[in-house]
Amino acid sequence: MASVPDDIFFASIGEINQKLKAKELSVLELTTAFSDRIERLGPRFNALALSLRDEARRTARDVDGDIKRERFRGPLQGVPFGAKDLLAYAGQPTTWGARPYAGQVFDYTATVLKKLAKTGSILTAKLAMVELAGGPNYRYANASLTGPGLNPWDRTRWSGGSSSGSAIAVAAGLVTFALGSETSGSILTPSAFCGVTGLRPTYGLVSRHGAMPLSWTLDKIGPICRSAEDCGLVLQTLAGSDSDDPGSAGKSFYYAPAYTRDLTEIRAGFAPVDFDEWADPDARPDLKKALETMKSLGVQLVETKLPDFPYGAVLGTILSAEAGSVFEPLIQSGQVDQLADQKQIAGLKAALEIPAKDYLKAMRVRTLIQSAFRDLLSDIDVLISPSRMTPAPKINQPLDRPLSDRPAPQTPGFAALIPAGNLAGLPALSLPCGFAGGMPVAIQIVGRPFTENTLLAIGKALQERTDWHKRRPPLNEG
Repeated sequence: MASVPDDIFFASIGEINQKLKAKELSVLELTTAFSDRIERLGPRFNALALSLRDEARRTARDVDGDIKRERFRGPLQGVPFGAKDLLAYAGQPTTWGARPYAGQVFDYTATVLKKLAKTGSILTAKLAMVELAGGPNYRYANASLTGPGLNPWDRTRWSGGSSSGSAIAVAAGLVTFALGSETSGSILTPSAFCGVTGLRPTYGLVSRHGAMPLSWTLDKIGPICRSAEDCGLVLQTLAGSDSDDPGSAGKSFYYAPAYTRDLTEIRAGFAPVDFDEWADPDARPDLKKALETMKSLGVQLVETKLPDFPYGAVLGTILSAEAGSVFEPLIQSGQVDQLADQKQIAGLKAALEIPAKDYLKAMRVRTLIQSAFRDLLSDIDVLISPSRMTPAPKINQPLDRPLSDRPAPQTPGFAALIPAGNLAGLPALSLPCGFAGGMPVAIQIVGRPFTENTLLAIGKALQERTDWHKRRPPLNEG
């Protein structure tokens, strides 16, 4: 078998597709090399839930046959990827990252995985996650069946959650792209901490059929990739109507950044306090450079404020009430006590006690939030802020402690943009934009519903001017 060059593990979807079509390497060779790599390095970072080597190699042989006959199915054909272990894959364990479900096997496959299979992309692994996708809350990074997600840039630091394995695998070159899910930050946070590009789609754009439900009205599935362009190519396959998902918006998506508005027409709202005071002091220089790069692209930066709502409390009530309903059998059976995180256990038990009136009130306030964001985004096209205000924390640091020992700024800025954007169902793109103390930092762009092409066009332009998305962690593989 021909040797696969190391650069291929960090190549883009387009680069891999070109090499396969040119027959510079076979899909089987590529799949075997990626399988070897994730089995060797995945456990080092607690990123691997399940290797699918045998299934992947069988699929690879079939795809090689198609390519040999010049039956080309698009840019994802033959490209190895991984999926967060909350997505059902028929006949294989789907653990949801939690001990009570360690032996769980479904007889059906999630819609998104079936869509990717039709393109000829190769599922090589199920990827680790925080137990039950974080549930109502968790206190420590080790809240997972596979252990804490260790950051490829520094294994003493956290990868972020709950899509921990997905971001690790992309950052460490274990897969070309991965699927994650977000209810409140679970794509954006690990993407930011691991220095990769993550896209949270508009609520309802991507089917969740076959995915573990956490919060029916908040859950979203999206891609974690090397670049904005790769996110667009993957989303194009994932998006679309699905009668098996009651939350489906019935919309499709075609990646076409060339046909979006000129960037000089884009008005981007931001809060200077985010970059001057909220962000970690070591992160501020590169975050501000990202803003300057946006400005140099012609994007009009406009100071603005988020509508004034208790976003965290509203989202927490909705998520907890819905999670309590989803996991009622787990809680009532007592198996909830098998979870790894005590705060997670307590939160799920308390979720069953949330009064209906509190849930309904939170949903009414959420309607007001959605209306307020419609008004805000009628004048402004996108919102920009740091994806996270600090780099990844130490792996043993309690996640419910304050972001830093510094006094909180008097002005809130966009500190609540992640819960706000999820409540409003808005799409968001996290882009690596520098480092602080050797750890990645990132900027997020949030837009109106179903304006993913606008976000991706801005992200693509930014990444054409910078190379942060091409940086590789020092894996020391020897």
